[in-house]
Amino acid sequence: MGRPSVPDRRGADEADPSAQSAEAAPADNAEPKGPELARAVVDAARARRQAPARRKAVRGGGGRLRGYSGPGPDPRDPQPLGAMLARLVKERGWEQPAAEARLFGMWESIVGADLAAHCRPVKLEEGELTVEAESTTWAMQLKGLTGKLLGRIADGVGRGVVTKLNVHGPVAPSWAKGPKRVRGRGPRDTYG
Repeated sequence: MGRPSVPDRRGADEADPSAQSAEAAPADNAEPKGPELARAVVDAARARRQAPARRKAVRGGGGRLRGYSGPGPDPRDPQPLGAMLARLVKERGWEQPAAEARLFGMWESIVGADLAAHCRPVKLEEGELTVEAESTTWAMQLKGLTGKLLGRIADGVGRGVVTKLNVHGPVAPSWAKGPKRVRGRGPRDTYG
């Protein structure tokens, strides 16, 4: 069947050529049993060991590499975490959300510490960044610096992330809450 043939291990002086040929015919049809089977397994193992070893990486059935990676770069080698995250972000199509998150996380380093102390990003939708200033005076200053801010943002997180900058002053609290209220202008105070 699929098993190796069993060689005759008797000495030359014991073996009778006519007896060997008579014994060989039935041995080919019958499978080895007992000690003959053990000898066949040992002989097959010796033959495999003496064969030249293949240590090249070979693609297996599951698409996985087998064998040693050897010297030099290989996909199975440990990878730096930053490189793996960058590849994952690119494969999943997360470049835009990652750039938006970088903008909010690195706001102070992008616009500078003095500007970041007086304004903060509120939201970013469809390329339009809304920035809230701490006072109306700072809102006017930021509106004048819109071009420079867009340039700094493009340098910091990439072009196309922010296309328009919307700056507004501090938001006053709303006095129009609840079912019972008096119509009118509300408190006559300026905020900012």
